[in-house]
Amino acid sequence: MSLNHHPTYDTLMAYASGSLDVARSVVVASHLQYCSSCRERVRLLDHLGGSLLADLPPTAMSAGALERALAMLDEPEINDAELSHLDDDLPMMPDALRPYQLGPWRWIGPGMHWRSTNIASPDGTRVFLLRSKPGSRLPNHTHTGLEMTLILKGAYSHEGGRFCAGDLEEADGSVEHQPIVDAGDEDCVCLVAMNGNLKLLGVMGRLMQPFVRL
Repeated sequence: MSLNHHPTYDTLMAYASGSLDVARSVVVASHLQYCSSCRERVRLLDHLGGSLLADLPPTAMSAGALERALAMLDEPEINDAELSHLDDDLPMMPDALRPYQLGPWRWIGPGMHWRSTNIASPDGTRVFLLRSKPGSRLPNHTHTGLEMTLILKGAYSHEGGRFCAGDLEEADGSVEHQPIVDAGDEDCVCLVAMNGNLKLLGVMGRLMQPFVRL
């Protein structure tokens, strides 16, 4: 699959090193399922990290590390039958999302629905699914924190280009955009990791801001 929008190098480096928080790691891992070029970059970063570790002097394991690792091996496997509810909206549910619970779809505005997950991140980053009807226009907005969006189905466009299934967008307070979902018969479904909140712009945005709870 040929994609046009990918995680930044710094994000891939953090993911490969294990320093990326769990919320954004789920989104990046889901992008890797679509993107062979980013999988290769992560493989090379893993190889580089392994080479650097091999040159370091050995360090003693922390107390109880072996016991914790063995306990993880005893955890029950995920039963695919228990995950069937995840496949009702998407042609391909990312593997990285499968271990987590999803809430019901909830209406948040004309043509838009939101679905929570139980992914917890230490810095308060939230992970959720966002579904928008064809032709929907999201309000023009920026961000008070970092937003990472992976398109799982459908497509949208804004000033930064067109984003299709598998594309990943990173946005922060320096980015202002107004995504418009492609017209047609297909909803746009996105997996989002958001730290902070949307900050709506313009007169209408300021009037709507008290009612936006993403």
